[in-house]
Amino acid sequence: MFSTGTDGGRTACETADPHTVEGLVYQLCRWCGTASFRKLLCPVCASSDLEPERSDGHGVVVRSSVVNRYSRVMRNESLVRFPEGFVYRCRIVGAAPHLVSVGDRVRPVGGATSEAGEVVLELCDPPLTAGWY
Repeated sequence: MFSTGTDGGRTACETADPHTVEGLVYQLCRWCGTASFRKLLCPVCASSDLEPERSDGHGVVVRSSVVNRYSRVMRNESLVRFPEGFVYRCRIVGAAPHLVSVGDRVRPVGGATSEAGEVVLELCDPPLTAGWY
């Protein structure tokens, strides 16, 4: 498990309904034990013997950027590190794109799917927007 440096008390991620079905299915290599997401081969040993595993989908943002290519609406694309050991590019919703920062904890959005097949997550603790200007 990773530490974000703010592990004092329960957060909104931990108080969410534990009986939801959200999460991610990732692959675990049977040869070397490397976790990967949406790969055909293991990125370390190139084995095709990948076993599906289930993750709760909670992670931490390690890089965040605001993009508006291919559409008129700005959105957030972030690299998210999951506790299983893989990093994946995800779209963060539920907050203004410029308010998502490194170290924010994220979880899967219940019932939301993307048309482009991208992973959609939301912030566990939404930022305070009262005085951001």
